[in-house]
Amino acid sequence: MDGSSTAEIIAWAVVFVVAVVTVTGLARRVGWSAPVVLVLAGVAAAYIPGIPRVELEPEVILVGVLPPLLYAAAIRTSFIDVRARGDSIINFSVVLVVVTTIVIGLITWAIVPSLTLAAAFAFGAIVAPTDAVSVVAIAGRAGLPRRLVTVLEGESLLNDATALVALNAAIAAVMVAVTPGSLAIDFLLAIGGGVAVGLLVGWILAAIRTRLRAPVLDTSLSLVTPYLAYFPAAAIHGSGFLAVVVAGLYLGFRSPIVQSAQARIAERLNWRTVAFLLENAVFLLIGLQLPSILSAAAESELGVWPTIGISLVIVVSLIVVRTAWVLATTAVYRWGPRALRSRGWSWGTAWAASFAGMRGVVTLAAVFLLPEDTPQRGVLQLLAFVVVVVTLVQGLALPRFVRALKLPSPNVAQEDMERRRLVAEAKLASLEVLESQRRDDDPEIVISTLRDMSTLGVQSGQLDEEGSGLPPSEALGRLRQAMIDAERAAVLAARRERRYQERAIQAVLATLDAEEAALRSRHRD
Repeated sequence: MDGSSTAEIIAWAVVFVVAVVTVTGLARRVGWSAPVVLVLAGVAAAYIPGIPRVELEPEVILVGVLPPLLYAAAIRTSFIDVRARGDSIINFSVVLVVVTTIVIGLITWAIVPSLTLAAAFAFGAIVAPTDAVSVVAIAGRAGLPRRLVTVLEGESLLNDATALVALNAAIAAVMVAVTPGSLAIDFLLAIGGGVAVGLLVGWILAAIRTRLRAPVLDTSLSLVTPYLAYFPAAAIHGSGFLAVVVAGLYLGFRSPIVQSAQARIAERLNWRTVAFLLENAVFLLIGLQLPSILSAAAESELGVWPTIGISLVIVVSLIVVRTAWVLATTAVYRWGPRALRSRGWSWGTAWAASFAGMRGVVTLAAVFLLPEDTPQRGVLQLLAFVVVVVTLVQGLALPRFVRALKLPSPNVAQEDMERRRLVAEAKLASLEVLESQRRDDDPEIVISTLRDMSTLGVQSGQLDEEGSGLPPSEALGRLRQAMIDAERAAVLAARRERRYQERAIQAVLATLDAEEAALRSRHRD
Protein backbone atom coordinates (compact mmCIF):
# COMPACT_ATOMS: atom_id res chain seq x y z
CA MET A 1 0.00 0.00 0.00
CA ASP A 2 1.47 3.39 -0.99
CA GLY A 3 1.78 6.37 1.31
CA SER A 4 -1.32 8.17 0.03
CA SER A 5 -3.63 5.19 0.51
CA THR A 6 -2.21 4.62 3.98
CA ALA A 7 -2.83 8.26 4.89
CA GLU A 8 -6.38 7.99 3.57
CA ILE A 9 -7.08 4.91 5.65
CA ILE A 10 -5.70 6.61 8.77
CA ALA A 11 -7.77 9.72 8.06
CA TRP A 12 -10.99 7.68 7.74
CA ALA A 13 -10.10 5.79 10.93
CA VAL A 14 -9.78 9.10 12.76
CA VAL A 15 -13.14 10.23 11.35
CA PHE A 16 -14.65 6.94 12.46
CA VAL A 17 -13.40 7.35 16.04
CA VAL A 18 -14.53 10.99 16.20
CA ALA A 19 -17.96 9.96 14.93
CA VAL A 20 -18.21 7.23 17.57
CA VAL A 21 -17.28 9.63 20.38
CA THR A 22 -19.57 12.40 19.12
CA VAL A 23 -22.65 10.26 18.52
CA THR A 24 -22.23 8.38 21.80
CA GLY A 25 -21.77 11.60 23.75
CA LEU A 26 -24.85 13.21 22.21
CA ALA A 27 -26.95 10.09 22.75
CA ARG A 28 -26.02 9.93 26.41
CA ARG A 29 -26.67 13.63 26.86
CA VAL A 30 -30.27 13.37 25.63
CA GLY A 31 -30.86 10.04 27.38
CA TRP A 32 -31.10 7.84 24.29
CA SER A 33 -29.62 4.38 23.87
CA ALA A 34 -26.15 4.82 22.38
CA PRO A 35 -26.10 1.37 20.65
CA VAL A 36 -29.35 2.04 18.79
CA VAL A 37 -28.37 5.60 17.83
CA LEU A 38 -24.99 4.36 16.56
CA VAL A 39 -26.63 1.70 14.41
CA LEU A 40 -28.98 4.29 12.92
CA ALA A 41 -26.07 6.70 12.38
CA GLY A 42 -24.17 3.94 10.60
CA VAL A 43 -27.15 3.26 8.33
CA ALA A 44 -27.46 6.96 7.51
CA ALA A 45 -23.72 7.32 6.88
CA ALA A 46 -23.71 4.32 4.57
CA TYR A 47 -25.88 6.25 2.08
CA ILE A 48 -23.92 9.53 2.17
CA PRO A 49 -22.02 10.06 -1.10
CA GLY A 50 -18.28 9.88 -0.65
CA ILE A 51 -18.39 7.65 2.41
CA PRO A 52 -16.40 4.52 1.52
CA ARG A 53 -18.27 1.24 1.77
CA VAL A 54 -17.08 -0.76 4.75
CA GLU A 55 -17.07 -4.50 4.19
CA LEU A 56 -17.31 -6.45 7.42
CA GLU A 57 -14.58 -9.05 7.71
CA PRO A 58 -15.87 -11.59 10.22
CA GLU A 59 -12.36 -12.60 11.28
CA VAL A 60 -11.61 -8.97 12.21
CA ILE A 61 -14.60 -8.93 14.55
CA LEU A 62 -14.35 -12.46 15.92
CA VAL A 63 -10.57 -12.41 16.41
CA GLY A 64 -9.62 -8.73 16.53
CA VAL A 65 -12.52 -7.11 18.39
CA LEU A 66 -14.46 -9.71 20.37
CA PRO A 67 -11.60 -11.08 22.57
CA PRO A 68 -10.68 -7.67 24.06
CA LEU A 69 -14.37 -6.83 24.51
CA LEU A 70 -15.02 -10.07 26.36
CA TYR A 71 -11.89 -9.61 28.46
CA ALA A 72 -12.84 -6.04 29.39
CA ALA A 73 -16.25 -7.29 30.53
CA ALA A 74 -14.80 -10.30 32.35
CA ILE A 75 -12.26 -8.44 34.49
CA ARG A 76 -14.99 -6.17 35.85
CA THR A 77 -17.42 -9.05 36.41
CA SER A 78 -17.43 -10.57 39.87
CA PHE A 79 -16.13 -14.13 39.86
CA ILE A 80 -17.79 -14.62 43.25
CA ASP A 81 -21.20 -13.64 41.88
CA VAL A 82 -20.76 -15.74 38.72
CA ARG A 83 -19.83 -18.79 40.80
CA ALA A 84 -22.81 -18.22 43.10
CA ARG A 85 -25.19 -18.13 40.09
CA GLY A 86 -23.34 -20.73 38.06
CA ASP A 87 -26.31 -23.06 37.61
CA SER A 88 -28.53 -20.31 36.16
CA ILE A 89 -25.73 -19.02 33.96
CA ILE A 90 -24.95 -22.47 32.54
CA ASN A 91 -28.65 -23.08 31.97
CA PHE A 92 -28.91 -19.88 29.90
CA SER A 93 -25.52 -19.93 28.20
CA VAL A 94 -25.44 -23.61 27.21
CA VAL A 95 -28.83 -25.32 27.39
CA LEU A 96 -30.89 -22.36 26.19
CA VAL A 97 -28.47 -21.74 23.30
CA VAL A 98 -28.79 -25.36 22.15
CA VAL A 99 -32.59 -25.28 22.44
CA THR A 100 -32.77 -21.96 20.57
CA THR A 101 -30.48 -23.26 17.83
CA ILE A 102 -32.72 -26.26 17.23
CA VAL A 103 -36.08 -24.47 17.42
CA ILE A 104 -35.08 -21.44 15.35
CA GLY A 105 -33.30 -23.71 12.90
CA LEU A 106 -36.46 -25.74 12.32
CA ILE A 107 -38.62 -22.61 11.99
CA THR A 108 -36.20 -21.02 9.53
CA TRP A 109 -36.01 -24.25 7.51
CA ALA A 110 -39.81 -24.34 7.32
CA ILE A 111 -40.38 -20.75 6.16
CA VAL A 112 -37.33 -19.90 4.01
CA PRO A 113 -37.60 -21.48 0.54
CA SER A 114 -34.75 -23.64 -0.77
CA LEU A 115 -32.92 -23.62 2.58
CA THR A 116 -31.23 -26.82 3.67
CA LEU A 117 -31.68 -28.11 7.20
CA ALA A 118 -27.94 -27.77 7.95
CA ALA A 119 -27.94 -24.12 6.82
CA ALA A 120 -31.07 -23.48 8.91
CA PHE A 121 -29.38 -24.90 12.01
CA ALA A 122 -26.34 -22.73 11.25
CA PHE A 123 -28.60 -19.68 11.24
CA GLY A 124 -30.20 -20.85 14.49
CA ALA A 125 -26.76 -20.94 16.09
CA ILE A 126 -25.97 -17.48 14.71
CA VAL A 127 -28.97 -15.78 16.35
CA ALA A 128 -29.02 -17.90 19.52
CA PRO A 129 -26.49 -16.08 21.73
CA THR A 130 -27.25 -12.79 23.43
CA ASP A 131 -24.52 -10.22 23.02
CA ALA A 132 -22.30 -9.19 25.94
CA VAL A 133 -21.85 -5.66 24.65
CA SER A 134 -25.57 -5.10 24.12
CA VAL A 135 -26.59 -6.61 27.44
CA VAL A 136 -24.08 -4.59 29.46
CA ALA A 137 -24.87 -1.39 27.56
CA ILE A 138 -28.66 -1.66 27.92
CA ALA A 139 -29.44 -3.90 30.89
CA GLY A 140 -26.96 -2.03 33.07
CA ARG A 141 -29.13 1.10 32.81
CA ALA A 142 -32.43 -0.63 33.46
CA GLY A 143 -32.30 -0.76 37.25
CA LEU A 144 -32.49 -4.55 37.30
CA PRO A 145 -31.92 -6.52 40.49
CA ARG A 146 -28.23 -7.23 41.04
CA ARG A 147 -28.76 -10.98 40.85
CA LEU A 148 -30.44 -10.76 37.46
CA VAL A 149 -27.72 -8.49 36.07
CA THR A 150 -25.12 -11.04 37.17
CA VAL A 151 -26.97 -13.87 35.39
CA LEU A 152 -27.47 -11.85 32.20
CA GLU A 153 -23.85 -10.73 32.08
CA GLY A 154 -22.58 -14.24 32.79
CA GLU A 155 -24.88 -15.66 30.13
CA SER A 156 -23.73 -13.21 27.48
CA LEU A 157 -20.08 -13.79 28.34
CA LEU A 158 -20.25 -17.57 28.05
CA ASN A 159 -22.88 -18.32 25.42
CA ASP A 160 -20.69 -17.34 22.46
CA ALA A 161 -18.66 -20.50 22.94
CA THR A 162 -21.73 -22.73 22.78
CA ALA A 163 -23.17 -20.92 19.77
CA LEU A 164 -19.95 -20.92 17.75
CA VAL A 165 -19.39 -24.63 18.39
CA ALA A 166 -22.93 -25.27 17.11
CA LEU A 167 -22.27 -22.96 14.15
CA ASN A 168 -19.05 -24.75 13.20
CA ALA A 169 -20.85 -28.09 13.35
CA ALA A 170 -23.69 -26.80 11.18
CA ILE A 171 -21.27 -25.30 8.65
CA ALA A 172 -19.44 -28.62 8.50
CA ALA A 173 -22.78 -30.31 7.88
CA VAL A 174 -23.40 -27.93 4.99
CA MET A 175 -20.18 -29.13 3.37
CA VAL A 176 -19.77 -32.72 4.65
CA ALA A 177 -21.64 -35.15 6.86
CA VAL A 178 -21.18 -34.99 10.64
CA THR A 179 -22.23 -37.46 13.30
CA PRO A 180 -23.69 -36.80 16.74
CA GLY A 181 -20.59 -38.40 18.27
CA SER A 182 -18.20 -36.06 16.50
CA LEU A 183 -20.39 -33.12 17.44
CA ALA A 184 -20.29 -34.12 21.12
CA ILE A 185 -16.51 -34.52 21.01
CA ASP A 186 -16.07 -31.11 19.38
CA PHE A 187 -18.28 -29.51 22.01
CA LEU A 188 -16.47 -31.10 24.94
CA LEU A 189 -13.09 -30.20 23.45
CA ALA A 190 -14.18 -26.60 22.92
CA ILE A 191 -15.45 -26.23 26.49
CA GLY A 192 -12.69 -28.21 28.20
CA GLY A 193 -9.90 -26.72 26.13
CA GLY A 194 -11.18 -23.19 26.61
CA VAL A 195 -11.48 -23.52 30.39
CA ALA A 196 -8.09 -25.23 30.74
CA VAL A 197 -6.22 -22.71 28.62
CA GLY A 198 -7.96 -19.78 30.30
CA LEU A 199 -7.01 -20.99 33.77
CA LEU A 200 -3.44 -21.78 32.71
CA VAL A 201 -2.92 -18.40 31.06
CA GLY A 202 -4.51 -16.63 34.02
CA TRP A 203 -2.26 -18.49 36.49
CA ILE A 204 0.92 -17.80 34.50
CA LEU A 205 0.12 -14.12 34.02
CA ALA A 206 -0.81 -13.71 37.68
CA ALA A 207 2.60 -15.10 38.64
CA ILE A 208 4.33 -12.72 36.22
CA ARG A 209 2.37 -9.67 37.28
CA THR A 210 3.20 -10.30 40.91
CA ARG A 211 6.82 -9.51 40.00
CA LEU A 212 6.12 -6.42 37.89
CA ARG A 213 6.63 -3.11 39.66
CA ALA A 214 6.03 -0.63 36.84
CA PRO A 215 2.32 0.00 36.11
CA VAL A 216 3.09 0.63 32.43
CA LEU A 217 4.56 -2.87 32.09
CA ASP A 218 1.60 -4.42 33.87
CA THR A 219 -0.90 -2.54 31.69
CA SER A 220 0.98 -3.46 28.51
CA LEU A 221 0.79 -7.13 29.46
CA SER A 222 -2.89 -6.73 30.27
CA LEU A 223 -3.66 -5.34 26.82
CA VAL A 224 -2.35 -8.49 25.09
CA THR A 225 -3.85 -10.94 27.60
CA PRO A 226 -7.02 -11.60 25.54
CA TYR A 227 -4.90 -12.83 22.62
CA LEU A 228 -2.54 -14.80 24.87
CA ALA A 229 -5.62 -16.75 25.95
CA TYR A 230 -7.47 -16.85 22.61
CA PHE A 231 -4.81 -18.16 20.23
CA PRO A 232 -3.53 -21.15 22.28
CA ALA A 233 -7.11 -22.28 22.94
CA ALA A 234 -8.01 -21.98 19.25
CA ALA A 235 -4.84 -23.89 18.33
CA ILE A 236 -6.03 -26.96 20.25
CA HIS A 237 -9.61 -26.54 18.92
CA GLY A 238 -10.82 -25.20 22.23
CA SER A 239 -13.06 -22.18 22.55
CA GLY A 240 -10.86 -19.11 22.38
CA PHE A 241 -13.72 -16.95 23.63
CA LEU A 242 -14.26 -19.11 26.68
CA ALA A 243 -10.51 -19.03 27.38
CA VAL A 244 -10.57 -15.22 27.28
CA VAL A 245 -13.51 -15.03 29.67
CA VAL A 246 -12.01 -17.53 32.12
CA ALA A 247 -8.65 -15.75 32.10
CA GLY A 248 -10.39 -12.40 32.64
CA LEU A 249 -12.50 -13.67 35.53
CA TYR A 250 -9.46 -15.27 37.17
CA LEU A 251 -7.19 -12.23 36.80
CA GLY A 252 -9.94 -9.84 37.87
CA PHE A 253 -10.48 -11.89 41.02
CA ARG A 254 -6.75 -12.13 41.77
CA SER A 255 -5.91 -8.50 40.96
CA PRO A 256 -5.96 -7.22 44.58
CA ILE A 257 -3.21 -9.72 45.36
CA VAL A 258 -1.02 -9.79 42.24
CA GLN A 259 -1.08 -6.12 41.17
CA SER A 260 -0.04 -2.87 42.76
CA ALA A 261 -2.65 -0.20 43.41
CA GLN A 262 -1.24 1.98 40.61
CA ALA A 263 -1.38 -0.94 38.18
CA ARG A 264 -5.00 -1.72 39.06
CA ILE A 265 -6.05 1.89 38.57
CA ALA A 266 -4.17 2.15 35.26
CA GLU A 267 -5.69 -1.13 34.05
CA ARG A 268 -9.23 -0.04 34.91
CA LEU A 269 -8.84 3.28 33.11
CA ASN A 270 -7.19 1.81 30.03
CA TRP A 271 -9.71 -1.00 29.62
CA ARG A 272 -12.61 1.42 30.12
CA THR A 273 -11.24 3.43 27.19
CA VAL A 274 -10.63 0.36 25.02
CA ALA A 275 -14.06 -1.07 25.81
CA PHE A 276 -15.77 2.26 25.14
CA LEU A 277 -14.21 2.61 21.68
CA LEU A 278 -14.71 -1.00 20.64
CA GLU A 279 -18.22 -1.38 22.06
CA ASN A 280 -19.52 1.69 20.32
CA ALA A 281 -17.51 1.22 17.14
CA VAL A 282 -19.08 -2.18 16.49
CA PHE A 283 -22.59 -0.72 16.63
CA LEU A 284 -21.65 1.95 14.11
CA LEU A 285 -20.07 -0.79 12.01
CA ILE A 286 -23.32 -2.78 12.11
CA GLY A 287 -25.20 0.12 10.55
CA LEU A 288 -22.58 0.59 7.83
CA GLN A 289 -23.21 -2.99 6.62
CA LEU A 290 -26.77 -2.35 5.49
CA PRO A 291 -26.11 -1.51 1.79
CA SER A 292 -24.09 -4.67 1.15
CA ILE A 293 -26.63 -6.78 3.05
CA LEU A 294 -29.55 -5.33 1.10
CA SER A 295 -27.72 -5.91 -2.19
CA ALA A 296 -27.16 -9.56 -1.35
CA ALA A 297 -30.79 -10.03 -0.28
CA ALA A 298 -32.11 -8.27 -3.40
CA GLU A 299 -30.23 -10.71 -5.61
CA SER A 300 -31.88 -13.67 -3.92
CA GLU A 301 -35.03 -15.33 -5.23
CA LEU A 302 -36.95 -14.22 -2.13
CA GLY A 303 -36.35 -10.46 -2.29
CA VAL A 304 -35.90 -7.81 0.40
CA TRP A 305 -39.43 -7.20 1.74
CA PRO A 306 -40.43 -10.87 2.08
CA THR A 307 -37.12 -11.39 3.88
CA ILE A 308 -37.90 -8.58 6.32
CA GLY A 309 -41.30 -10.14 6.97
CA ILE A 310 -39.65 -13.50 7.71
CA SER A 311 -37.15 -11.78 10.00
CA LEU A 312 -39.98 -10.45 12.15
CA VAL A 313 -41.28 -14.01 12.48
CA ILE A 314 -37.78 -15.04 13.60
CA VAL A 315 -37.67 -12.23 16.18
CA VAL A 316 -41.03 -13.23 17.63
CA SER A 317 -39.89 -16.86 17.71
CA LEU A 318 -36.72 -15.90 19.58
CA ILE A 319 -38.76 -14.02 22.17
CA VAL A 320 -41.21 -16.92 22.56
CA VAL A 321 -38.46 -19.53 22.92
CA ARG A 322 -36.55 -17.49 25.49
CA THR A 323 -39.69 -16.63 27.44
CA ALA A 324 -40.91 -20.23 27.52
CA TRP A 325 -37.51 -21.48 28.65
CA VAL A 326 -37.05 -18.86 31.36
CA LEU A 327 -40.57 -19.40 32.73
CA ALA A 328 -40.11 -23.17 32.70
CA THR A 329 -36.80 -22.80 34.52
CA THR A 330 -38.43 -20.49 37.07
CA ALA A 331 -41.15 -23.06 37.69
CA VAL A 332 -38.55 -25.77 38.30
CA TYR A 333 -36.69 -23.58 40.78
CA ARG A 334 -39.84 -22.51 42.61
CA TRP A 335 -41.65 -25.87 42.74
CA GLY A 336 -38.87 -28.39 42.19
CA PRO A 337 -36.58 -30.12 44.71
CA ARG A 338 -36.02 -28.32 47.99
CA ALA A 339 -32.34 -27.69 47.14
CA LEU A 340 -33.44 -25.59 44.17
CA ARG A 341 -36.20 -23.61 45.84
CA SER A 342 -33.82 -21.41 47.83
CA ARG A 343 -32.17 -20.39 44.55
CA GLY A 344 -35.36 -19.46 42.74
CA TRP A 345 -36.47 -15.99 41.73
CA SER A 346 -39.77 -14.22 41.31
CA TRP A 347 -42.01 -14.39 38.27
CA GLY A 348 -41.39 -10.69 37.68
CA THR A 349 -37.65 -11.33 37.51
CA ALA A 350 -38.32 -14.18 35.09
CA TRP A 351 -40.27 -11.88 32.77
CA ALA A 352 -37.46 -9.30 32.89
CA ALA A 353 -34.88 -12.00 32.04
CA SER A 354 -37.08 -13.11 29.14
CA PHE A 355 -37.20 -9.58 27.77
CA ALA A 356 -33.42 -9.02 27.97
CA GLY A 357 -32.49 -11.02 24.87
CA MET A 358 -30.55 -8.44 22.85
CA ARG A 359 -28.37 -9.64 19.98
CA GLY A 360 -25.38 -7.76 18.63
CA VAL A 361 -22.14 -7.84 16.73
CA VAL A 362 -21.44 -11.55 17.29
CA THR A 363 -24.61 -12.44 15.41
CA LEU A 364 -23.79 -10.14 12.52
CA ALA A 365 -20.15 -11.26 12.29
CA ALA A 366 -21.07 -14.94 12.52
CA VAL A 367 -23.53 -14.79 9.62
CA PHE A 368 -20.69 -13.67 7.34
CA LEU A 369 -18.85 -16.90 8.24
CA LEU A 370 -21.34 -18.92 6.21
CA PRO A 371 -19.69 -20.39 3.09
CA GLU A 372 -20.29 -18.55 -0.18
CA ASP A 373 -22.30 -21.48 -1.58
CA THR A 374 -24.67 -21.61 1.42
CA PRO A 375 -28.28 -21.62 0.13
CA GLN A 376 -29.99 -18.24 0.62
CA ARG A 377 -26.84 -16.70 2.14
CA GLY A 378 -27.95 -13.13 1.32
CA VAL A 379 -31.35 -13.76 2.87
CA LEU A 380 -29.78 -15.10 6.06
CA GLN A 381 -27.54 -12.03 6.30
CA LEU A 382 -30.52 -9.68 6.13
CA LEU A 383 -32.43 -11.84 8.62
CA ALA A 384 -29.52 -11.56 11.05
CA PHE A 385 -29.27 -7.79 10.58
CA VAL A 386 -32.97 -7.23 11.27
CA VAL A 387 -32.82 -9.51 14.33
CA VAL A 388 -29.94 -7.46 15.74
CA VAL A 389 -31.60 -4.09 15.13
CA VAL A 390 -35.07 -5.13 16.37
CA THR A 391 -33.74 -6.74 19.56
CA LEU A 392 -31.64 -3.64 20.26
CA VAL A 393 -34.75 -1.49 19.88
CA GLN A 394 -36.57 -3.95 22.13
CA GLY A 395 -33.86 -3.33 24.70
CA LEU A 396 -34.85 0.34 24.77
CA ALA A 397 -38.13 -0.68 26.40
CA LEU A 398 -36.40 -2.77 29.07
CA PRO A 399 -36.22 -0.02 31.75
CA ARG A 400 -39.92 0.80 31.29
CA PHE A 401 -40.78 -2.90 31.26
CA VAL A 402 -38.89 -3.40 34.53
CA ARG A 403 -40.73 -0.48 36.12
CA ALA A 404 -44.07 -1.94 34.99
CA LEU A 405 -43.16 -5.23 36.65
CA LYS A 406 -42.44 -3.28 39.87
CA LEU A 407 -39.26 -5.21 40.48
CA PRO A 408 -37.29 -4.10 43.52
CA SER A 409 -34.49 -1.85 42.34
CA PRO A 410 -31.06 -2.19 43.95
CA ASN A 411 -31.25 -0.97 47.54
CA VAL A 412 -28.60 1.75 47.39
CA ALA A 413 -29.03 2.71 51.04
CA GLN A 414 -28.55 -0.87 52.19
CA GLU A 415 -25.53 -1.30 49.95
CA ASP A 416 -24.04 1.92 51.33
CA MET A 417 -24.62 0.73 54.89
CA GLU A 418 -22.91 -2.56 54.09
CA ARG A 419 -19.96 -0.71 52.60
CA ARG A 420 -19.69 1.44 55.75
CA ARG A 421 -19.67 -1.64 57.98
CA LEU A 422 -16.91 -3.16 55.89
CA VAL A 423 -14.89 0.08 56.07
CA ALA A 424 -15.28 0.15 59.86
CA GLU A 425 -14.09 -3.45 60.08
CA ALA A 426 -11.07 -2.66 57.92
CA LYS A 427 -10.22 0.44 59.99
CA LEU A 428 -10.14 -1.65 63.16
CA ALA A 429 -7.59 -3.92 61.53
CA SER A 430 -5.51 -0.92 60.51
CA LEU A 431 -5.49 0.45 64.08
CA GLU A 432 -4.19 -2.88 65.37
CA VAL A 433 -1.36 -2.77 62.83
CA LEU A 434 -0.56 0.82 63.77
CA GLU A 435 -0.10 -0.10 67.42
CA SER A 436 1.95 -3.20 66.62
CA GLN A 437 4.30 -1.57 64.09
CA ARG A 438 4.91 1.87 65.64
CA ARG A 439 8.46 2.52 66.78
CA ASP A 440 9.62 4.30 69.89
CA ASP A 441 11.13 7.12 67.82
CA ASP A 442 8.03 7.66 65.67
CA PRO A 443 6.71 11.20 66.35
CA GLU A 444 3.58 11.19 68.48
CA ILE A 445 1.90 13.65 66.14
CA VAL A 446 2.19 11.07 63.34
CA ILE A 447 0.65 8.34 65.48
CA SER A 448 -2.22 10.56 66.64
CA THR A 449 -2.85 11.75 63.09
CA LEU A 450 -3.04 8.18 61.80
CA ARG A 451 -5.40 7.24 64.62
CA ASP A 452 -7.63 10.15 63.67
CA MET A 453 -7.53 9.05 60.03
CA SER A 454 -8.86 5.63 60.93
CA THR A 455 -11.40 7.01 63.36
CA LEU A 456 -12.70 9.86 61.20
CA GLY A 457 -12.22 8.25 57.79
CA VAL A 458 -9.69 10.81 56.54
CA GLN A 459 -7.62 9.58 53.58
CA SER A 460 -3.90 10.14 53.33
CA GLY A 461 -4.39 12.14 50.15
CA GLN A 462 -6.28 14.74 52.23
CA LEU A 463 -3.45 15.34 54.70
CA ASP A 464 -1.62 18.64 54.66
CA GLU A 465 1.66 17.70 56.30
CA GLU A 466 3.01 21.24 56.43
CA GLY A 467 -0.21 22.75 57.81
CA SER A 468 -0.56 20.06 60.46
CA GLY A 469 3.01 20.46 61.68
CA LEU A 470 3.95 16.93 60.66
CA PRO A 471 7.69 16.28 60.35
CA PRO A 472 9.23 14.71 57.23
CA SER A 473 6.96 11.82 56.48
CA GLU A 474 9.05 8.64 56.55
CA ALA A 475 7.11 7.43 59.57
CA LEU A 476 3.80 8.58 58.15
CA GLY A 477 4.37 6.85 54.81
CA ARG A 478 5.65 3.62 56.36
CA LEU A 479 2.88 3.30 58.93
CA ARG A 480 0.06 4.40 56.65
CA GLN A 481 1.15 1.89 54.00
CA ALA A 482 1.12 -0.85 56.63
CA MET A 483 -2.38 0.25 57.66
CA ILE A 484 -3.63 0.19 54.06
CA ASP A 485 -2.18 -3.31 53.63
CA ALA A 486 -3.99 -4.41 56.78
CA GLU A 487 -7.26 -2.89 55.59
CA ARG A 488 -6.97 -4.64 52.21
CA ALA A 489 -6.19 -7.95 53.94
CA ALA A 490 -9.26 -7.55 56.14
CA VAL A 491 -11.47 -6.82 53.13
CA LEU A 492 -10.12 -9.85 51.25
CA ALA A 493 -10.69 -12.02 54.33
CA ALA A 494 -14.30 -10.81 54.44
CA ARG A 495 -14.62 -11.73 50.75
CA ARG A 496 -13.32 -15.25 51.39
CA GLU A 497 -15.82 -15.65 54.22
CA ARG A 498 -18.62 -14.23 51.99
CA ARG A 499 -19.82 -11.86 54.69
CA TYR A 500 -20.44 -8.93 52.35
CA GLN A 501 -21.80 -8.45 48.86
CA GLU A 502 -19.22 -8.18 46.11
CA ARG A 503 -20.23 -4.61 45.24
CA ALA A 504 -19.23 -3.49 48.74
CA ILE A 505 -15.96 -5.43 48.51
CA GLN A 506 -15.03 -3.88 45.17
CA ALA A 507 -16.00 -0.37 46.26
CA VAL A 508 -13.80 -0.50 49.36
CA LEU A 509 -10.89 -2.05 47.44
CA ALA A 510 -11.12 0.70 44.83
CA THR A 511 -11.01 3.34 47.58
CA LEU A 512 -7.94 1.73 49.10
CA ASP A 513 -6.25 1.64 45.69
CA ALA A 514 -6.88 5.35 45.20
CA GLU A 515 -5.54 6.14 48.66
CA GLU A 516 -2.44 4.02 48.23
CA ALA A 517 -1.70 5.54 44.82
CA ALA A 518 -2.05 9.05 46.27
CA LEU A 519 0.18 8.12 49.22
CA ARG A 520 2.93 6.69 47.01
CA SER A 521 2.76 9.65 44.65
CA ARG A 522 2.97 12.12 47.54
CA HIS A 523 5.97 10.50 49.17
CA ARG A 524 7.72 9.83 45.89
CA ASP A 525 7.54 13.53 45.12
